[in-house]
Amino acid sequence: MKPAVFDYVRAESVAHAAEVLAGAGGDGKVIAGGQSLMPMMNFRLVKPSVLVDINAIAGLDRVELVGSRIRVGALVRHFMTARDPLIAQRAPVVTAAMKHVAHLTVRNRGTFCGSVCHADPAAEMPMMTVMLDGEIHAVSTRGKRMIPINAFFAGSLVTSLEPDEVVTAIDLATMPPNMGFGFHEFARRHGDYALAAVAVLMRRENGRPRDVRIAVMGLGEMPSRIPTAETVIEGNELSDLTIARAVESLRAAVSPNTDLHASADYRRHLAGALAKRAIGDAWLRAREAEPA
Repeated sequence: MKPAVFDYVRAESVAHAAEVLAGAGGDGKVIAGGQSLMPMMNFRLVKPSVLVDINAIAGLDRVELVGSRIRVGALVRHFMTARDPLIAQRAPVVTAAMKHVAHLTVRNRGTFCGSVCHADPAAEMPMMTVMLDGEIHAVSTRGKRMIPINAFFAGSLVTSLEPDEVVTAIDLATMPPNMGFGFHEFARRHGDYALAAVAVLMRRENGRPRDVRIAVMGLGEMPSRIPTAETVIEGNELSDLTIARAVESLRAAVSPNTDLHASADYRRHLAGALAKRAIGDAWLRAREAEPA
C-alpha cells in the first residue's frame, strides 16, 4: 500500500518545526528516521496532513554529558548510540541493549528518540529510558517542557506527548563506575521484536547488592520497572534462594499478552529465565567493579 496524500515541510529550526505542527491542528507528524512512521503511513494506520522533517536542524545529532546526565539528541541514530564512547563508558547497559536492535538498515536510519516516542512495548530504547530515569525534552509554540519518563508512556504506542510538540532530546541517568549490569533478550530471530527482555543494574557494597533496578519489556503494554523483585534483592545476600524469590516476584508482577508469537504463560516463564541470567551477569560485573 501507499500512504494517503500529505504535505511535506523540511524544518529549518526547532521553532519552525513547532510552528508547522501548531498550524496542522494536531494532524502533523515529525519524521527523523521514519523506520516506524513510514510503514504505519504505508498501511494507512496514520494519515498525517503534513510531515515535518527535522533532519536539517543543526545540533540535534549529538550525544553529550550535561551535568551528571547523558543527553541524546533527536537525530542520534541507533548506530551512533551503539558506538558512542560516552554511552559505552557511562551507560554500558544501553550499549549492550543496542546489539539487539533491528537490522543494519534500521539502525542506520532509526533514532533513539524516535524509538522512545513510538512507544512500542517490545522495543529496547523505551526500556532503557525507563531503566535510566529518562527525561524527554519537548518544544511547542507554547514553550519548552521536560517530561519525566514515569509520566510519558500511557500505553502501547501511546505517550503523553502533545500533537504539536517536537522532541529535541532525551536525558538519561549515568551509571556509577562500580555498577554492574545485565541485559538478556529473546526474539524468534535476531533483529525481531523481543518476546521478552530483562535488564538489571546493581552495585556491590560489603558483599550485598545495592541500588538494584530491574526493568522488563515485551511483558505488558509498556516497559516497566519491577520494584517487588528489586526489593527482594536489595541489601540481601544474593543466594540461589534470593534469586529464585526475585524471579518468582517478577513473574507475578508482569501481565504479558497472548498473541500469535507466544502465549502469556510462555512469556512469563521466559521472563523468569532471562531475569535469572541478567541478575547473575549484573552481580558478576558489580563484584569485578567493587572498589578494593
